[in-house]
Amino acid sequence: MISKIKYNLRLLDGGSMLGSTLVQGKMAQGLLAQSNPPEGKLIVLTGPSGVGKGTLLRSLLRRHPDLYLSISMTTRAPRSGEIHGRDYYFVTRPEFDRMAANHQLLEWAEFAGNCYGTPRQPVEDQIRQGRWVVLEIELQGARQIFQSYPDALGIFILPPSMDALEQRLRHRASESEEAILRRLDRAKTEVNAANEFDIRVVNDNLEQALHQIELALFTPKPDLKAEIETVAV
Repeated sequence: MISKIKYNLRLLDGGSMLGSTLVQGKMAQGLLAQSNPPEGKLIVLTGPSGVGKGTLLRSLLRRHPDLYLSISMTTRAPRSGEIHGRDYYFVTRPEFDRMAANHQLLEWAEFAGNCYGTPRQPVEDQIRQGRWVVLEIELQGARQIFQSYPDALGIFILPPSMDALEQRLRHRASESEEAILRRLDRAKTEVNAANEFDIRVVNDNLEQALHQIELALFTPKPDLKAEIETVAV
């Protein structure tokens, strides 16, 4: 009698493995079902503030413009160079609270004194059309998404070290000392939750980190060696 099937996907890239990741259930199905008609998929990208999620995501979208990026909504002020409707939808706190109360947000969270959320309708519309939708969101919001969309693929971006993360935050020179310390304190909690995600990528080298994400998302079936382990009882 077979009680469980595990898929151990070894990426045939010079014999390397993507973090020796044991892929079960939802990720294995998404990667191996290449012959099925296109269907929508939700991809959740998470990591501490300053880890480089935005840079990785912009590079990924340039290479794969068929991906649909969900634009988040926030109550924080725009940083230098950020544009409303491209980087975020910048709204007032009353506007944000009204949308949350009307269930117009897929998820939302308050972080460092500001609110962030994902508008519901654009995401659901794109998934119905068969698009792959990418959300770049905080840990609290990711957990909400996983409850509503258990088949979502979770990718967590890790810093090389906490010291490196602190240097990146300070290099931005966009926040007060108090805000930086809050972000660093929260980052410790977020890093400890990395195992809740399907894929964990250390962003020490941009090109290598991007390559790992691409392998997880786009490696076709002929390039994967699927080892199916059966456990008898």
